[in-house]
Amino acid sequence: FGSLSAPVIEFLEEWGLESLEENAHSGIPSTKVFVNGVWMGVHRDPAGLVKTIKKLRRKDDISPEVSVVRDIREKELRLYTDAGRVCRPLFIVEDQQLVIKKHHVEWIQ
Repeated sequence: FGSLSAPVIEFLEEWGLESLEENAHSGIPSTKVFVNGVWMGVHRDPAGLVKTIKKLRRKDDISPEVSVVRDIREKELRLYTDAGRVCRPLFIVEDQQLVIKKHHVEWIQ
């Protein structure tokens, strides 16, 4: 189905996304941020940003259909909200334990 990119872009702007103009001559290391293939700006803390996005996605504050790809080698963070991507269930593990429990599976059925 896909989802709207506007909420993701708004979140990025609130959480430290710098425009290309602001960062054009900065010597500070940063990561390029793309939304649906469009270069939106740069961010100085990509690891923290990815962690926050995943947390918000798990709480359904942003669409669970939003895909997050961090390419450390290329210094890029790619977010996808568009339709046509394969979405599959992921099992979340915290402290080496599955977060999903039997009652979650029963609730889905």
